[in-house]
Amino acid sequence: MKLGFIGMGNMGQALCEGWLKAGALTPENVFAYAPHPEKLKKSADRIGFQPADSLSTLVKASERILMACKPYQVESVLAEIAPLLPGKVLLSVALGWDLKRYQAALGPEQAVQFIMPNTPARVGEGVFLFEEESTLSAEELAEAKALFAALGQVIVLPSRLMGIGGAVSGCGPAFVDLMMEAFADAAVKYGIPRDLAYPLVSQTFLGSAKLQRDTGIHPAALKDAVCSPGGSTIRGVLALEEKGARAACQAAIDAVMQYK
Repeated sequence: MKLGFIGMGNMGQALCEGWLKAGALTPENVFAYAPHPEKLKKSADRIGFQPADSLSTLVKASERILMACKPYQVESVLAEIAPLLPGKVLLSVALGWDLKRYQAALGPEQAVQFIMPNTPARVGEGVFLFEEESTLSAEELAEAKALFAALGQVIVLPSRLMGIGGAVSGCGPAFVDLMMEAFADAAVKYGIPRDLAYPLVSQTFLGSAKLQRDTGIHPAALKDAVCSPGGSTIRGVLALEEKGARAACQAAIDAVMQYK
């Protein structure tokens, strides 16, 4: 597969680095265009992709196009490359540009898949929300899913649920980071050095998440298994409940969903 990145910001770099490290793509088959040539060249030298000198050069060299630029830039990009897109698959991680919006800009025949990634893709533990409504063929869709699955988990959602899915998976890492920082601060408060507190907390979060994901056991059951009668853990759980931890998590998602 020859894949062309339009945009090579943080998410583009995370995806590109991940795919190259995983062997899902090879450097000679990965191209990228960004409006700042010197910055693009530095990223290319570090990551290993092929920099393109123009959008048209990129599209002509690629079989699959990944729209990874800022959402406000997509319209002007499409105005330039639209005549070159027929016969090529457009994969888009530009927020807000779902199938309906692309069809309004490019027509119903263009092969388009809207995908919402998140930052843990950088370490191969991403969540990739695939909009269920798509104009890819069955073979093209399977190829796209396999590509993103190399960097995490692919979850398919109907268009109407992409917003809430993105609120949880896209904003969620920041909320989890905040909680990890809080627990690390507590560890430091009671004497653990800062450089040990973060790996202690992050591994605890990682292990707990993997245990639930891999076993499928309900989180409440996993929590109950740690809470011995009259023990310390149940006291901590009740303290979290008294401070509104559960309601605070839900309020964070409400705040995201209410943002205009």
